[in-house]
Amino acid sequence: MIAVSQLANSQSTAFFKDVTKTNLPYQDLQRLSMDAGIADFDGDGDMDILIANEHRPNILLINDGKGNFTNESISRIPQVNHDSEDIGIADFDLDGDLDIIVVSEDDQTNELYLNNGDGTFSDAGSRIPVTGTSNSVVIYDLNSDGAPDILIGNNGQNNALINNGNGQFKDETAQRLGQFTDVTQDLTLADIDNDGDQDLLIANEDANRIMINDGNGFFKDESLERLPLRNTPEETREVDVADIDGDGDLDMLYGNVQAFVPNAVRQNRLLINDGKGNFSDITNTHLPKDDNRCFGVAFEDVDADGDADIITGNTNGPSFAGMTPFSVYLNDGKGKFTDKTSTILPESIKGRGFDIDFVDFNGDGVKDLFLSNRGSQDFLLFGIKHE
Repeated sequence: MIAVSQLANSQSTAFFKDVTKTNLPYQDLQRLSMDAGIADFDGDGDMDILIANEHRPNILLINDGKGNFTNESISRIPQVNHDSEDIGIADFDLDGDLDIIVVSEDDQTNELYLNNGDGTFSDAGSRIPVTGTSNSVVIYDLNSDGAPDILIGNNGQNNALINNGNGQFKDETAQRLGQFTDVTQDLTLADIDNDGDQDLLIANEDANRIMINDGNGFFKDESLERLPLRNTPEETREVDVADIDGDGDLDMLYGNVQAFVPNAVRQNRLLINDGKGNFSDITNTHLPKDDNRCFGVAFEDVDADGDADIITGNTNGPSFAGMTPFSVYLNDGKGKFTDKTSTILPESIKGRGFDIDFVDFNGDGVKDLFLSNRGSQDFLLFGIKHE
């Protein structure tokens, strides 16, 4: 494990250096970033960044290979205003390049952009047969035919869309998901029962769900059997999974807020897996107490010691305002977490955190951080290499 002594410069620590103003077109990124999609969109071998920009055109940043980014949105992707919320990336038309879906909330528009082969994109939104008040999207080959399918999380009925292999989609929601009315904020795919297929975790403004895959891409709601009951309201914005205790199964973290659900408890919730996809709540003994409104969570090995740590994006001010630090909780290797924010992130990293991405952007073999903030500055932090 790397020593956690903090450097004097508030722009860096022993782990990360803030390069936002030198490596990003940062004045373009003081917008309403809801999500970042990270991929090699132009096929040159490095990671580019697509930003879902709420009520504004989405932003596409192209990497020069060294972690310097240029805003090439106007020349590469249609510039239209939508209430963009979440991004999915896959080769939907199976032509060898990466395409994009962006789901939108208030204007109920699902944006599908097909790659022209050179990192420029054309609108193909008419191929998506559903609309909805959408907050989340994940990609998975539900029917094992080699073509990526789409799951969309909505305020209302969530959707399952099957790809015909050419990037045309058929709505098979009723057969594959059943009929549920939720206020879904996040979808996450994970094999929680260790049977070799991806199950569906649904983070809601009401009761969260666990949907178990039958192996053929049809899901059954087993929430009551697998999740511990709560006596207080829970408003979850994001769910993530990792094997926090090294026992070979996936454990779960809920990032919680109090925004639209009266009396919802803000405390994030940590759940341990029994190996068969049944969960017990270990929040009180294994997770730091907090009163943050946590809009983004991620398990990442930020201190490079071989276990999964936690980063959260927080927005604590009224009306989603204020400048709040991100939080970093380090794992002791057995699934117990300690708040070490000040030793990991520079003092300058405060905002309205909504998304967290941990990727090597500059090609030095060390993962970097891109932090998306809704209504404040997005940040790029380079990981510091240690010999």
